[in-house]
Amino acid sequence: MTKLVNIGFGNVINADKIVTMVTPDSAPAKRFVQNAKEAGSVVDATQGRRTRAVIVMDSGHVVLSSLLPDTIAGRLNSMTIVEARHEA
Repeated sequence: MTKLVNIGFGNVINADKIVTMVTPDSAPAKRFVQNAKEAGSVVDATQGRRTRAVIVMDSGHVVLSSLLPDTIAGRLNSMTIVEARHEA
């Protein structure tokens, strides 16, 4: 079953396809996002707000979110806890 995680404003992504999440503050992260924009592989889910998380998917797409990586990670962890309870 596909696990979807909310990344803000009703936008969801497949949790199993996430490779990494980073903050967009560093120069390498900014270059990475710029290169992905030029390649046409960016999905902007910020709804016009400040980008606070850069999510790299296993398909090579880059998803921008206005939620902090910690917030998204917390949602992923809570999904894992709920899932473990249902399996027990």
